[in-house]
Amino acid sequence: MTLIWFNSALFFELLAAGGFIVFIIKQQQWVFRISYWILVAGLICHTFFLAYRYYLLGTVPVLDLKSALSVFAWSIIGVYLIIQARFKLRVLGSFVAPFAAFLMIVSSVMPWKTGPVNPLYKSLWLTVHVGTIFIGDGLLAIAFLAAIMYLIQERQIKQKRLGSIYTRLPSLATLDRINYHAIVYGFPFLTAGMITGSIYAQYALGTYWRWDPKEVWSLISWLFYAALLHQRLAAGWQGRRAAVLSIICFLILVFTFVGVSLLMGGYHSFSSLEAV
Repeated sequence: MTLIWFNSALFFELLAAGGFIVFIIKQQQWVFRISYWILVAGLICHTFFLAYRYYLLGTVPVLDLKSALSVFAWSIIGVYLIIQARFKLRVLGSFVAPFAAFLMIVSSVMPWKTGPVNPLYKSLWLTVHVGTIFIGDGLLAIAFLAAIMYLIQERQIKQKRLGSIYTRLPSLATLDRINYHAIVYGFPFLTAGMITGSIYAQYALGTYWRWDPKEVWSLISWLFYAALLHQRLAAGWQGRRAAVLSIICFLILVFTFVGVSLLMGGYHSFSSLEAV
């Protein structure tokens, strides 16, 4: 059952990614509509997959890199569908769907976690911690992709290449607004995730903070996003500066999410999480 739901989600999300790429090239609305509903079908299958994994493990399925990448892809797609309903920015899907599909492809080639789960991980606080963190990560991924689109569009304008790419991408003001809203909503979720993670650490380990590498880099990521949000709200940053810093912040976030867990050890590392 697990494999069926995962493969169904992977199939629909890959198909949607292909459809969105065709849409940005052809600019035909019927292609967008079909791709959009295929992506919705993928999200539904993905949700059933994660719910079933939660049932099997008795905890949120992020204890190995395969599952964590899958949850990340799921959160990005879910956030995109909400943003699409609000802003009607069709072309954003041509960046979001391939990015999420890439995460699922990487996830698909990794082995499943097997064996019993440490009872410490079967905690509601862990579920809340993971849920808020990944919603925040999904929003900040949208901010990152909007920033990439902004820099591409800006380059087209500066070089006076007002051809096909220029007409397919939204205005700089629209992309900056998407980036702004994604950060404004994503940062509180990131903050809530860190707070609930500290509460869970106190419950599981008897301390709110242990200077674990993942904790330190999570704080670094939070400080960078706090600085970006401050500059946007207080200093009026927008445009290129905000886009570049959004990209830098997200790369730090990705390193915290994957690099630290794989390279630096600690109780947040995936090898530690898999231990019973």
